[in-house]
Amino acid sequence: MSKPKKQIFSKIKAVKANARTRVGAPPPERVLPDPKQKLAAKPKHKKTLADLISTTGEES
Repeated sequence: MSKPKKQIFSKIKAVKANARTRVGAPPPERVLPDPKQKLAAKPKHKKTLADLISTTGEES
């Protein structure tokens, strides 16, 4: 059988492990909303007063 690989001490891994025990695990990543879907959800420009009046006059 082959000899198991010797573990090399890493300062970075030791510091991260120490921080995880003190503070806790980092929060999971948040998914950012797709900018194209965000733009499609709301119009870029608000309707003008003339547009609002003309649309309400047609519906009545």
